[in-house]
Formats: sequence, structure tokens, C-alpha cells
Amino acid sequence: ALVIMCVFLSHVAFSPPLQGTRMVVSARSFADFTPQASFPIKKCDLHRLEEGPSDEALLTREQGLQYYRTMQTVRRMELKADQLYKQKIIRGFCHLYDGQEACAMGIEAGINPTDHLITAYRAHGYTFTRGVAVREILAELTGRRGGVAKGKGGSMHMYAKNFYGGNGIVGAQVPLGAGVALACQYQGNNQVCVTLYGDGAANQGQIFESFNMAALWKLPCIFICENNKFGMGTSVERSSASTDYYKRGDYIPGLKVDGMDVLCVREAIRFAADYCRAGKGPIVMELETYRYHGHSMSDPGVSYRTREEIQEVRTKNDPISMLKERMLSNNMSSVEELKEIDLEIRKVIEDAAQYAISDPEPDPPMEVRGTNPWVKLKSVS
Repeated sequence: ALVIMCVFLSHVAFSPPLQGTRMVVSARSFADFTPQASFPIKKCDLHRLEEGPSDEALLTREQGLQYYRTMQTVRRMELKADQLYKQKIIRGFCHLYDGQEACAMGIEAGINPTDHLITAYRAHGYTFTRGVAVREILAELTGRRGGVAKGKGGSMHMYAKNFYGGNGIVGAQVPLGAGVALACQYQGNNQVCVTLYGDGAANQGQIFESFNMAALWKLPCIFICENNKFGMGTSVERSSASTDYYKRGDYIPGLKVDGMDVLCVREAIRFAADYCRAGKGPIVMELETYRYHGHSMSDPGVSYRTREEIQEVRTKNDPISMLKERMLSNNMSSVEELKEIDLEIRKVIEDAAQYAISDPEPDPPMEVRGTNPWVKLKSVS
């Protein structure tokens, strides 16, 4: 069991619950719960930094419940997407995010809504944490008009305010993120851009070009490698001569973070955002995480790793279970309360799935002069 130091505060006024949160009616009142606690977290490995994020994180009860709700929603949403894909309701490319929820939640908890974020094609979790409803995400996956991109983008191309996708070309979002950071610097708005890529994309040349320009111009860009151990089916050891992705910026400072712990990610992101806002230039981060599904839906995910390996991560290092255990063992919540939240989330996901199945398909494409609609084309042998 984790050794945890609890900080008990008296006479604390609780803020109202988040919108959509149903009050749990039970014999225990909220006064019985610990309002906040301090947790030891794994220390980050540092590159070109004299000091890094704190190795202790403060968590309030409200934050804990919010993080739990968000991560559990992403998990359930991805499992529903898996089901819809296997039923052939979702077609085309589909890259699931279950297992990596602490990355998306921790990043969102450590930056401001006005900050910017761009990622690759494993984008459903970030689309949700950036404020898009589950029904709009699932409807986009099923190609319906009510989707976040009106059903025309699909799994890999989702966008929202201050969220720039969802990009299908491996590594191509990184120079775009550097460009967004340049815009932040040019406008002088004290905002940062979080630019994400995977361990498979980490060997792309355009990433190093982006590092160079960001360092030269001291851009407020947080470059983050989500290292989930496999690029498609190739392990990092077989694809990278150096697997220390946080050191890949060379002249840019770097952090290696436990990407399975939402508090670790949050503290590291706060540190990195403060660093960028202080005008010190970019920073590189490596989030060590793990995906439970294969690379995409066409990959069963067990030909290059064992089922036992996946199960071991689920048992010992699951981000949702870790947060749940912390909250329960420190009297910050109850099993009944978390079960109630789980039931609410299941209903939200089911309602969203029904919407994604029944919503109309997009309008037919408009007529463009000099072109022929593809439906009129015929194959002649």
C-alpha cells in the first residue's frame, strides 16, 4: 500500500458539484470525507534542468472525483467505440486510447482552457478533455451529421476550440504545434501549446526541425512524446537507437514522467507550462504510458506482446485504479459513491451510442464544376 500523508482541514466550504454530477444520497455526509490529501509521486528524470516538478502532489476531493469521472468516461467511450467497430458501425481507421487516460487528464489539469493542444491520430481522449461531448465524438466515429466535424473527419480528424486535432500523418502535427506556439509568442497572450506525438513518430526528421526552430526562437511549446512502448507493432528498443525520448531535444531541457499517474502528469505539465510562460523557450517531455488495445482496430495487439504483459499493467499500474485506491484509502470517497459515478457514465455512453447510430448521415457533397461525383464512376475492364 502507498504511504500517504493526509492533511485534514476543518471548517472547509465545499464548492458545488460539477455540472452533470448527481449528489449521492447515503448515510454518510460529505463532512465525513477528507477534503484533501498530499500524495508522494514518482520523481521525474531530468535533462538539462537543475530542478524539476515536486515529488509530492496535493489532491482535493473535488479534483479527485473530477479526474476519476473524466478518465472513466474516456475508458468507457473507447470500449464502446471498440464494440461499435466490431459491429461494423464504425468504419475506416480507429485508434483507441484506453490505458493512456492519465496523460490526457493530467495534461488538461495542468494547463488552462485558453492554452492550445495538438496531437496525432489517437485523439478521442483529448477531444473529450478539451470539452467535446461524448455523443459528438461517437457520432463523428460513425460518420454522422451530429459529429464534432459533422461526420466528415472520422476518428483521426477531430477539432475543437484551442484543439487542432487529430492529425493522420505521422509526426506532421509537431511543426504545426510549433507554429501555434509561434502565434502565442507573436500575440503575447502568455499561452502555451502542448504538442504531442508518439514514440513511433519520435524518429521523424520534421520533429527535430521543429525542436531547432522552437529553441532558436524560444517558443512557448511543450513537446510531449507519449511513449506507449510500441510504434504500431515495433517495440521502442527495435526502432530507436536511444529510447530516452526526453533527451532527444539535446539542447532543449527534458522531463521523463510516469504517464500512468494522473498526479505525476499534472505536476510535470504545470512545471513545464510555468517554464514556457517565463520565456525560457520550449521543453521536451516523455510520458511513459501503455495502450491496452492494439495500435489500431486492425491490430489485435497480442502478436508482438503477451496477454500476460497487458494484464500485468492492468493489474498493477492502471491509471484509474491507482486514483481510485488513493481516494478510497484516504477516505476521500466511498465505494458506493464511485459506483454511482460509474453507473451515470455507463448511461451517458449508452445514450451517446444510440445518438451516434440514429443521427442522420452528412448531406451529400456539393456539386463542383468540372468534376464527376464518384458514385457515377464505373470500372471498365
